[in-house]
Amino acid sequence: MAKLWGTRGSIATPGAETTRYGGNTSCVEVRGSHGTLLVLDAGTGIRRLGAQVASVGRVDVLLTHLHMDHIQGLGFFRPLDEPGREVHIWGPPSTTLSLGARLSRYLSPPLFPVRLRDLSCRLTLHDVPLGHFEIEGLEIVAALVCHPGPTVGYRITENEAAIAYLPDHEPALGTRRFPGKPEWTSGFDLSAGVDLLIHDCQYTNDEYERRVGWGHSAVAHTIKFATAAGVKRLVPFHHDPGHDDETLDRLVDGARGEGTVAFEIIAGTEGLQIDL
Repeated sequence: MAKLWGTRGSIATPGAETTRYGGNTSCVEVRGSHGTLLVLDAGTGIRRLGAQVASVGRVDVLLTHLHMDHIQGLGFFRPLDEPGREVHIWGPPSTTLSLGARLSRYLSPPLFPVRLRDLSCRLTLHDVPLGHFEIEGLEIVAALVCHPGPTVGYRITENEAAIAYLPDHEPALGTRRFPGKPEWTSGFDLSAGVDLLIHDCQYTNDEYERRVGWGHSAVAHTIKFATAAGVKRLVPFHHDPGHDDETLDRLVDGARGEGTVAFEIIAGTEGLQIDL
C-alpha cells in the first residue's frame, strides 16, 4: 500500500492547503503486507502521518535528498519524540559531511529548538547504499538520479509488486531527443516495469522552457519517461506550489492527452491510497 501525505514541491500558496490536491510537501507512506512501514521523504505531510503510527514498532524514513521541502516536517514527526521508539533515517551519502552533520544544520537552534542528538527515540542514521538492500522483508534499490545535489530515487518491491519513487527528477536534461536510449536515462532502471511510478511532474511544457536545469520535469517528459519504462500506473507528483486546482486539473488532463498512453494516470492528491 502507498499513501500520499504531501505532494507539493514547496508549501503551496495561501489557501491551497484546503484544495483537492493539498498543500503539504513531499511525504509518502509505504506499508508492507506484514506491517513494515517506510516513509518516503519528510516534508510537511509527515506531521499528520506521525499521528497515525502508534501501533508500529519500527519506522524507516528514506530521504531522497536534503532540500528543505523534503525534510522540513522531520522535527514534527511524533515518533522522534517517543522514548524507546526505533527510528531509522536513511539519506544519500555525501563526500564531505555525514548525514547526521547535514541534518543537524536544520535540527538545531536557531532553526529548530531540539537538537538531533537530543531526540527521545532510539535513532539510527544510515547512508543509503547505492544498490540493493532490505528493510524487514521489503527489497529496496537506490540509485543516484538527475537533480541538483546528492539525490537518490527508490524502487521498493515485495513479492511481485513494485513501486518507484522519483519525486525530484529531470531525466530530460541535456538530451536532444528524449528519452533517447532508455537504458542510458536517469532513473530508468529504478522504474522499468513497476506497478506504480510516483514521479516529478512540476511544470507545464511551457514553464519548463524557462526552468531547464532546475531539477524537475515537464509533463511531456514525465509521460515519455513512464512510457519508456513500461509502467502500469503513474502518479504525477511534486506539484508547483503556485498551481491551483484548475491548473493541476489541466496538467493531469494534458498528461492523459500526451500521445498514446498505455498506463493509468492517477492525479497525485493528499490522502490518495493505492493498494498493490
